[in-house]
Amino acid sequence: MSLVVVGSMAFDAIETPFGKSDKIVGGAGTYIAWCASNFTPVKQISIVGGDFPQSELDALTARNVNLEGVQIKKNEKTFFWSGRYHMDMNTRDTLETQLNVLENFQPVVPDSYQDCEYLMLGNLVPAVQTSVITQLKTRPKLIVMDTMNFWMEIAMDDLKKTISMVDVLMVNDSEARQLSGDFSLVRAAGTIMKMGPKYLIIKKGEHGALLFHEDKVFFAPALPLEDVFDPTGAGDTFAGGFMGHIAKTNDISFENMKTAIIVGSAMASFCVEKFGTERIRAVDKTEIDARLAEFVQLVNFDISLV
Repeated sequence: MSLVVVGSMAFDAIETPFGKSDKIVGGAGTYIAWCASNFTPVKQISIVGGDFPQSELDALTARNVNLEGVQIKKNEKTFFWSGRYHMDMNTRDTLETQLNVLENFQPVVPDSYQDCEYLMLGNLVPAVQTSVITQLKTRPKLIVMDTMNFWMEIAMDDLKKTISMVDVLMVNDSEARQLSGDFSLVRAAGTIMKMGPKYLIIKKGEHGALLFHEDKVFFAPALPLEDVFDPTGAGDTFAGGFMGHIAKTNDISFENMKTAIIVGSAMASFCVEKFGTERIRAVDKTEIDARLAEFVQLVNFDISLV
């Protein structure tokens, strides 16, 4: 099934309590593509500068990621972000952000992408996300959108417009509360779904994820890990696993989305084991199947009601 992914391809410099990386390849679109390509071919929409390594583009192409929709601005620089994580790994400080090519990014959907059945909008300027939706001549079967609190603070009107156009919204718990103005995640979900999305996924980091649809709720735990080296990209990897499974199975039912959340959680658990994309690009089907089996054991229990 045709999956189009929109998102940044970037450089990151990361510091955690367990180590420090020099400038490495990152970006929401990069993590999503590496992850989703385990399950289905990907058609990528993004922008990079002339400093983005050709070897990285070649590696993605080898993984069945179509880069026709990736603009390369040879005389400009790629988006760069630098951050430092606190000991709990759930909070971080942004040390530096250089928008570079992202500052004036105007996505172009190639004709070969017009067969898009599944659209994954990684975290970007809401107007850019909207632009991709409106360029598609036929509405995809499922449009999934990720966003963040930054856009709630500086572009709320544009953000609400984009949210009204999608089927599934992904946010973390603090973003759900900020967007809805309600501390209760259940009430927050109801408020947000009235904005347009039929489904809402609230990511809770090491505490798992919640899926809401109408009056249904599903909770998936995160796998308890002994070592978490770098949580950067974990949410994007989750999105890649979720969307990759949906596209592979061609099933947008609530029941299959429950499975997709488990797949996304399993893939995210790989991502945090090493810096950047190193672990997620090396994972194979045998490891994925074994990790999914761990999730089954984690949540499987027998209970007799008296």
